[in-house]
Amino acid sequence: MSVHPSAIVEDGASLGADVEIGPFAVVHAGAHIGDGCRIGPHAVIYGGTTLGACCRVHAGAVLGDTPQDLAFKGGTSFVEIGSECVIREGVTIHRGTKEGTTTVVGPRCYLMANSHVGHNARLGERVILANGALLAGYVIVEDFAFISGNCAIHQFCHVGRLAMIGGGAILTKDCPPYCTVRSNTLNRVAGMNIIGLRRAGFDSEARRQVKRAFSLLYLSGLNVSDAREALVREFPAGPAAEFARFIAESKRGLCAGPKSAEDAEGPE
Repeated sequence: MSVHPSAIVEDGASLGADVEIGPFAVVHAGAHIGDGCRIGPHAVIYGGTTLGACCRVHAGAVLGDTPQDLAFKGGTSFVEIGSECVIREGVTIHRGTKEGTTTVVGPRCYLMANSHVGHNARLGERVILANGALLAGYVIVEDFAFISGNCAIHQFCHVGRLAMIGGGAILTKDCPPYCTVRSNTLNRVAGMNIIGLRRAGFDSEARRQVKRAFSLLYLSGLNVSDAREALVREFPAGPAAEFARFIAESKRGLCAGPKSAEDAEGPE
């Protein structure tokens, strides 16, 4: 373990094996730093924050501070960060608003400079937030989603697995799994994240099923309720079944679809 002489590690902080704490970093009592973590200069980690093993926290990141929420009345709440996450310069992750609640960042996430994860948000595995991406309170981002630079996602919104949100886009509604949102747009799905599906190992048959499910939802002329029923009938299991599950869980309504079938076309 290596703690720079200028760093402050309060009594009651827990440091695992082979941890490094850089100059002027502060680790508060009640924080738990997993084995092999590297904490950069001027980073601040508050009590109630847990980092899994082998995380890298860069300069000036602030983890576990109180939420930016007028509903916060004090009390103990938490931040949990999975193993092997990279948290770049100036990232902020706030703890839960209500007593005993938790903001969760899953394993192997990559949070680029000045991105923000609001109170009670939940990120799945391998989520990427590019520079300046902003997630408000209670946002859910599922596994392998990519949120591009300077995106803003409204509180309580839900971004599905392997979705890709283009730079500067704004979401106030839910983006289904496997979909893309074009840069600088509001609440409109452009098509499918075919490249992301390939990188995730989806074979041609799985991609075909997902494209068929996308068409049922957005290009069939069915309303959302009828489209969900059709999806349940046609895809009771497999990756395409995630569409029906996502619709059932949506609280803010879905992003609109492409303006035409031609707009949704992408390479297979």
